[in-house]
Amino acid sequence: MIVIVESGATKSDWRVLSPDGRELKRFTRGGTNVSTMRLEDIKATLAEAITSEGLSGADGFYLYTAGVVTPEISASLTSFLKEHFADVDIQNDLMGAARAVCGHMPGIAAIIGTGSNTCFYDGTSVSQKVYSGGYIIGDDGSAAALGKLFLADFIKGLVPSEIASEFAREFDASYAAIVQGVYRSPSPSAYLGSLAPFILKRYDRPYIKFLVDRNFQAFIDRSLIRYDTPDYPVGIVGGFGWACREIIAPLCADSGVRISRFLPAPIDGLCEYHTR
Repeated sequence: MIVIVESGATKSDWRVLSPDGRELKRFTRGGTNVSTMRLEDIKATLAEAITSEGLSGADGFYLYTAGVVTPEISASLTSFLKEHFADVDIQNDLMGAARAVCGHMPGIAAIIGTGSNTCFYDGTSVSQKVYSGGYIIGDDGSAAALGKLFLADFIKGLVPSEIASEFAREFDASYAAIVQGVYRSPSPSAYLGSLAPFILKRYDRPYIKFLVDRNFQAFIDRSLIRYDTPDYPVGIVGGFGWACREIIAPLCADSGVRISRFLPAPIDGLCEYHTR
């Protein structure tokens, strides 16, 4: 029996698999981010799930977590997890995305969710030519970047009046509320990303189509084609990328980028990776 955990900052997906790859159990728990959370809190989150679900003694435990997994963090978590499991592997979410969409083959992995990120995967390890930069100076193509583009136009009076009126009916569109959401909310990127469904519902409007296409084209131009896209396919993982796959795919094709697969979340691809 093996346990695979794919964890973002707010939620973690758990899968328990038999040696032949059959799913025995699935559940969710709180998220982990090794860059922002105390290790004691992460260990407590993991320990609760391991104990309550009766997972101690499984052959392997594979954790993919948000944040930068330093050697010190890896050593501390590995030591803790070795009390319960024979084999332990701890990686960051970018490695999780790469293994999920590329498997054991080389390729380019892209995350398109609330944020965005990219890497090259040689079948064993990842390397980056382009860094994300986060929602303030990067995250092209993401839901947060799309929300930022829309709000930047909205506060300048550049959104067509019909769409602006619809936005004001669904959201608090006062300047004060927008500034509060962007600069003082607990998660500004989540606030920006929360506008994406409203925007995508109006993709048939010329202004919105231009905005959405511009966002993804920036991701292609500023990130994807910086990798060796003529020789390697791109796998895209993330809920926003999955929702927009019919928009992204033709834009990538026009730019000479081959898409190998879209996945809404890494966990299913990771189950394939660890059982093949």
